Amino acid sequence: MAKLPILMYHHVTVEDGKGLTISVENLEKQFNHLAENGYKTFHLQELLELKELPKGKNIVITFDDGYVSQMNLALPLLKKYKLKATFFVPLDFLGKTDTWNTSSLEIMTSEQLKSLDSKIVELGFHSFYHKKYTALSNAEIESDTRRCMEFVSENGLKFSPVLAYPYGKFPKEKARNEIFKKTLEINGIEYGLRIGNRINRFPFKKPYEIERIDVKGEFSILKFRQKVRFGKLF
Repeated sequence: MAKLPILMYHHVTVEDGKGLTISVENLEKQFNHLAENGYKTFHLQELLELKELPKGKNIVITFDDGYVSQMNLALPLLKKYKLKATFFVPLDFLGKTDTWNTSSLEIMTSEQLKSLDSKIVELGFHSFYHKKYTALSNAEIESDTRRCMEFVSENGLKFSPVLAYPYGKFPKEKARNEIFKKTLEINGIEYGLRIGNRINRFPFKKPYEIERIDVKGEFSILKFRQKVRFGKLF
């Protein structure tokens, strides 16, 4: 089984970044590192169709929350360095702001999502209402997931059957976890992504508990390189 790190980003800024916000300067340094060192990027839809990864360095790049900054600042860098990424979008907030966070950062509209080059950007689900699944009932999770599917169909959006859990949270208690996974499966979701900060092995043993590396805005390029290689640093 081959190693497959999955990176997680959020907002991109022209200013200094920290936490969930990364500066475009640091993002470019990281993308340049990946390109110069021969990393091959994948969309998650491509992984669904693969039995094994090609030899060499492989990686997945993801961005959560569908911020306009991802289109304006991250997309040009993805094009420049010939990289692919998955944008996970909370659908109730299209054309609005991130009221669960800053309430000031703009989220893309349906039309902006449609304008993204699908060869570079794959769209994935980030729930409908951006609520912690651990705080919702089984019925509420089912309703939220079903609403996602209805929304993309009604609005002519092309989404891959992949879901990044808001806040990385999902029900872990055995009985609830089984219901949760079944709910996703019934609604057509094939991959579920958490955080975890560990390096995955592909093929995934737990397709509804795929781990991602939380890339902080303050990471030096050295720390970024270490996280890509080792995941969780102790």
